[in-house]
Amino acid sequence: MIDARGGALLPGLVDHHIHLLALAASEASVRAGPPAVRDGRALAAALGKAEPGRGGWVRGVGYAESVAGLLDAKALDLLHPGRPVRLQHRSGALWILNSLGMARLGLHSAEHPGVERDAAGHPTGRLWRADTLLRERLPVDPPDLTAVAARLAGYGITAVTDATPDLDDSTVELLARNVADGTIPQRLHLLGVPSGTDLPKGMTRGPVKIVLADSGLPSLEDLVGRIASAHARGRAVAVHCVTREALVMVVAALSDAGPLPGDRVEHGALVPRELLGEMRRLGVRVITQPGFLADRGDDYLADVPAEDRPDLYRYAGLLSAGIAVAPSSDAPYGPADPWQVIVAARDRRTAAGRVLSPSETVTARRALAGYLTPPEDPGGRPLILRPGVVADLVLLDRPLSRALAAPSAEHVRLVLREGRAVFDRDGLLAPDRPDPR
Repeated sequence: MIDARGGALLPGLVDHHIHLLALAASEASVRAGPPAVRDGRALAAALGKAEPGRGGWVRGVGYAESVAGLLDAKALDLLHPGRPVRLQHRSGALWILNSLGMARLGLHSAEHPGVERDAAGHPTGRLWRADTLLRERLPVDPPDLTAVAARLAGYGITAVTDATPDLDDSTVELLARNVADGTIPQRLHLLGVPSGTDLPKGMTRGPVKIVLADSGLPSLEDLVGRIASAHARGRAVAVHCVTREALVMVVAALSDAGPLPGDRVEHGALVPRELLGEMRRLGVRVITQPGFLADRGDDYLADVPAEDRPDLYRYAGLLSAGIAVAPSSDAPYGPADPWQVIVAARDRRTAAGRVLSPSETVTARRALAGYLTPPEDPGGRPLILRPGVVADLVLLDRPLSRALAAPSAEHVRLVLREGRAVFDRDGLLAPDRPDPR
């Protein structure tokens, strides 16, 4: 017996696009961008004070060009030459290494297509979409997922879709161990797992993740082939898409290959109005991240052409066009707290207080409904509490109308995953608590 004291009882929340291992690794990394670091001097100081990781490496995350421009190895050497450094751009698409870091990785002989080279063929220190190369050549220990999983549980999240592409066997095994021993209490829905991989209880296979790299799009023929191959295996596709050109290509490729229920566009950072009708016809859904508007909106206003701003992270316009939409975090690249994302979807307000495309705002209730849709059907019908369903439950400390008037993770009082407490703010299930009857 639990006295809810009038608090709302919800199904567990689902983050439909997150990167668990990257989020855990970021916890032990140097903050290399806003708001913690805003210029080159502050970045040099942060790198200098950083505790090195295994192999003496300094790892920074969240870098943005507003700090010190588009860095390369030579520029990074001026900031920190003494230890190997790798900085991740806040988009997650780019790593920047200093000269010592390049030497440690042997970049001069690396043949990975993501290794950027100058006119003379020498590496510049920039690695585009080259996480596999880093995993192969870096001495890294698997990050501890305990704190990250517990934090997500405290937000009310009982299931996540990990959108990391190309998960290898060792990574899947690591996740499986963490699920089996309870370190990760959330159910895991994986986009990057190969089709033939056996998954244990608590882990499911989602659409095939396809990344359209910002630094270079594939041919239309190649994309059609990859989509058709996934569909032939009975799997929908989840296509990373952040530019107008990429979305045009995705729509054309899905039209050529033929759609499959469950096909998704990840991010949809720029969605031109003229594509909405075709997207609806194809049945493609959009997994969006309104949190970026609060986190980076002022940069968007400075960098994105005025004519493109109405297309940024659409929400209400997609729903009005009959397109399924689900909110998500993209953590660690966006804020992980779903209640912050709900506020961002409602207000679309930047850190400086400016509003981006107010016609695209949705109510907090609508944004919450997206978090209540199952991993297999993001943006579909929200889960409903009824006898017989899996007891993934979130108890708030107040009625839903009051909670949504000021959305905050502080309202989360108790979280159950399959009937077992994974977060208990007030000790409601403490064994020595008096029976409320």
